[in-house]
Amino acid sequence: MFEDIIRELVSAHLRFVVVGGVAAAIQGSVRLTNDIDICYDTEHGNIAAMVAVLQRWHAYLRGVERGLPFILDARAVETSPIMTLTTDMGDIDILDRVPGVGDYGDVHAASELVTIGRTRFRSLTLPGLIAAKRATGRPKDREHLIELEALLALRQKHRGRSRA
Repeated sequence: MFEDIIRELVSAHLRFVVVGGVAAAIQGSVRLTNDIDICYDTEHGNIAAMVAVLQRWHAYLRGVERGLPFILDARAVETSPIMTLTTDMGDIDILDRVPGVGDYGDVHAASELVTIGRTRFRSLTLPGLIAAKRATGRPKDREHLIELEALLALRQKHRGRSRA
């Protein structure tokens, strides 16, 4: 499911970084997630392209009763720093910044290129994820920090051995 979402976002030439639970899974986390979180470039053309994709997927506000007035357009995205959406492809959260990391430019700098199947895209690094989880302070994020920090410590230990 998430692979299809990422593939379509990449195919639409959107500038985004995968953050949150899917990025954590890419880094080795075993926690499950029910949605994909992305941080997107807020340049107007990128937002317009993202809105076109989301409209094609029949995006609607998650947790809001269907049928209530909701217009997904560039203005709605530009005035909402985070939108939690449900779509034909699955649930997606779109963010214009990530707490503890910053705006898209900062998130991009804290990301790395990854490949799933034939699709190459950017995903937040383990240090970036840790910074984001620390900044939110939610109980579920504090719990997740234990695993993410352990993964980072294992990687650092492994790198130390491989240099010796």
